[in-house]
Amino acid sequence: MIAVTFALRSESSEFLRRLNRRKRLSAHIVTGSLPGSDVYVLHTGVGEKTARPRVAEFLRARSPRLLISSGFAGGLTDELHPGELMLAENFSALNLAAGTRSALRSYPLHTGQLSTAAAVVHSAGDRAARTVAEGAIAVDMETDFIAEACADRSIPMLSLRVISDTPRAPFPAPPELLFDIERQSTRYASLLFHIAGNPRAIPRFLAFGRQVAAARRVLAGALCCLFASDAFAASEP
Repeated sequence: MIAVTFALRSESSEFLRRLNRRKRLSAHIVTGSLPGSDVYVLHTGVGEKTARPRVAEFLRARSPRLLISSGFAGGLTDELHPGELMLAENFSALNLAAGTRSALRSYPLHTGQLSTAAAVVHSAGDRAARTVAEGAIAVDMETDFIAEACADRSIPMLSLRVISDTPRAPFPAPPELLFDIERQSTRYASLLFHIAGNPRAIPRFLAFGRQVAAARRVLAGALCCLFASDAFAASEP
């Protein structure tokens, strides 16, 4: 069995659609299959407070032969573009990373350091500062905690993300309006109020929606490509 994690269903929906024999086990876990593998999908939630206990509980009950930490990541430099893939070398087992690079030769794939942040990194200045401080090229809010849990249980891990936003293609509104981390949901009333007061922002919202949908399709295709290849053969028992 292979486990795949995403923060939210907005990241996983296209991949879930492609699973065979899909079944929802709980509010956060969906099972299914792809050629050669049973698949468990865990939605970790956003940030350490939610992700750490969900991952720990999931791995206490199951022992996947490997885990793929997936979903969206923010690009920290404009060398990355929305819809491109990012393989985090600091969180990926060497054999899995090598197999992934081989299997995804036809995809726009960057390899580098992934940073895990405590809050959404939004402004161009904050993105640049994190690159300088950590040498990272992309950022998310969960992978570090997922990696810790996998290391504790000697589970090989691959970190593969798709870029959803960059300094030149940022969020269309302040991040706290798009997603409330404490509530793990969007405050739709606040968001609609913001849009009503900023009608010129509507084209940016529409463009961002298309940007995210395209990124979601790229990621789902890449994951399915990995499952169809021999990329994970070295991790078989």
